[in-house]
Order: sequence, then C-alpha cells, then structure tokens
Amino acid sequence: MKLGLKIDVDTWRGTREGVPKLVELLERCGAGASFYFSLGPDHTGRALRRIFRPGFFSKVKRTSVVEHYGVRTLLYGTLLPGPDIGLRCRDILGKTRDAGFEVGVHCWDHVRWQDFAAGKDREWTEREMLLACQRFEEIFQEKPRTWGAAGWQTNVHAARFESRFDYASDTRGTAPFQPVWNGAALGCPQLPTTLPTLDELIGLANPEKELLASTARVRPGHVFTAHAEIEGGKLAGLFESVIKGWQAQGYDVVSLGALYRSLGPLPRHEVSYGEVPGRSGRLALQGQEISA
Repeated sequence: MKLGLKIDVDTWRGTREGVPKLVELLERCGAGASFYFSLGPDHTGRALRRIFRPGFFSKVKRTSVVEHYGVRTLLYGTLLPGPDIGLRCRDILGKTRDAGFEVGVHCWDHVRWQDFAAGKDREWTEREMLLACQRFEEIFQEKPRTWGAAGWQTNVHAARFESRFDYASDTRGTAPFQPVWNGAALGCPQLPTTLPTLDELIGLANPEKELLASTARVRPGHVFTAHAEIEGGKLAGLFESVIKGWQAQGYDVVSLGALYRSLGPLPRHEVSYGEVPGRSGRLALQGQEISA
C-alpha cells in the first residue's frame, strides 16, 4: 500500500533552506519522496500579476505568504535580480539525489511557467522544457526521467514533449491515468496529485485530521504534493506528524517512481481545466474516462 510523496521546490530559499530540512525529516521518518526542482531564475516577485485572479487574496491571507517565502523572495524578478537556482544550489541538488531521493524537473522559471504555459504554443513550451532539461543534465550528468509541472499547468505541446519521460505529475485527479488530448492518447502516464495540499487546508480547524481522513480508506495511487517552502519551513512539524499518521494507517510513503513501478495498466482520461478548492486559478485536471 503505497502513497507517493511529491515535493515541489519553487524558489531559491526553498532550495537552500527547505530541501535539506526535508531530507533530514524524511530520513528520520524512513520515508521516500520525489523532489521536483525549479532549475532557472527565481522570479517569484513577478507572481504579483496574479492579484486579478479570483481567490488570490483569500489564499494569500490564509497561507501567510510573506512568512513562508520571505520578503526578499517576493522581490526577486522585480526590485531584486532573481538568483539562478540551478547554478547556485547545485550542491544541494546533488546531495538530495545522493541521499537516495528521486529527482525530477519542476520547470525552468516557475512564475513564467505557472502564469503562461496553459496558453502557449509549441515553440515557447519546448524552449522552456529544454532549458530545464539541459540544466538538469548539467547538474546530475543524466537525463531526467520525470516532470512535475509548476502550478499544475500544462498544454498539449508539453504532453508531447513528455513522451521522453517515464511518467509525469502535472495534474490534479483521483488516480494514475494515461492522458488523452483531443481524443488521442499522448505523452507519458500521469500520476496526479490526489490529495489536498497543506496550504489549501490552512484555515481549517485540523488540517492533519482532514488529510488522514482522506487516506483512511485505501485507494491505490494516492499522491501528496508538498512544497519545500512550506513543509520544509514553518509547517515541518505538522508535515512530519502527517507522514507518521500515514505510516500508522499502513502506507509506505515512497517516491513517485516507486509508486509508478507498482502500477498495472492505466485507464485513459481526458485532460481538462478547472478549479480546486483552496487554490486560486484554473488547474490541469484528470477529466472524463475514455473507453478503449
């Protein structure tokens, strides 16, 4: 009974501070995970353009963005130059892989991908993905085998590019599936995030209880997405308690690669876009099942 743990690393601060803290936490718990790294410049400050999205202000208020990300991070790409995460943190990335954790690609520029990828053409999409993959190869001396899209944003061109990977985790859904775009199976298998994230649950009376209730009834293919800036920061203690709760329920908390290798044939589902409670904007979702 496996539960896949996906850790998105969005920022320079999250890479420098959150990743080593999470590696230590996971080793202490005897848990596996897949770390998805942002590999180019940290332009977090440019996310302010999202103020016009429905639900943006309520999310910012609930999640204490300044507390989790820090003032300097929120200025990168605007009043301060954005540090190159892959270049400046390559030792941390290498140590994460050497500690036995799976590593994959999150993106090149997190804000640019999250804000624009859904509507971009093939040339733009492939350029962003190639930049990230080339940096990954420079750091790890091997090709990436998995991609987890920033902000659960993707498009048909990204799906086509992902044919070179073993699997991807770009969507929200209920179980692993083979993605279908415009009626045709395309790309590699999707291991969607099936559980709400902690930042989506902040504000509830007991986020830990809510998460453990979601996994109390066994369902194959559960994936939880953590963030290095949040679970590797102020919510580390809560996150450790959640992991121990899953283990008490009988789950083996593993990398997405280990989860993928345990799966059988996958159903085909369309990829659609829609909203998720507790998160602003529209995300890529696991849509209607398509019969063979």
